[in-house]
Amino acid sequence: MLELPKHKKIILFDGVCNLCNSFVNKIIEKDKKNIFVFAAIESEIGNKITDYLKIDTTKIESIILYEPNVSYDLKSTAALKIMKEFGGFWCFVQISYILPEFFRDAIYDVVAKNRYKWFGKKDSCMIPIPELKAKFLS
Repeated sequence: MLELPKHKKIILFDGVCNLCNSFVNKIIEKDKKNIFVFAAIESEIGNKITDYLKIDTTKIESIILYEPNVSYDLKSTAALKIMKEFGGFWCFVQISYILPEFFRDAIYDVVAKNRYKWFGKKDSCMIPIPELKAKFLS
């Protein structure tokens, strides 16, 4: 069994993707309730979590939102649930739920498949600055 932080939602992301790293930085900025922690999917803890959840990361290109002992979500649903926690204007993105999940995910998949070409990629995973180290699982 994995030892994970209690009462936190875990976001697994592509640690070398510039778009994903920008999204993580935006989440950190908007996470006023301090409910999210992060791990790169490629990291040791990321691999342990995806193995535990039985998610084959070679077959999906997705952010993963995992709430231990509750559920996990992928793709557009994960992104929408994350943005819902931002409050304010961001609540308006919840209107996207009127679209069928397969349609939302199709759009998500186009961006995911082209993210390196459109936004670039790093040679290695992001290393958090000391002030943010507690937000990242290791």
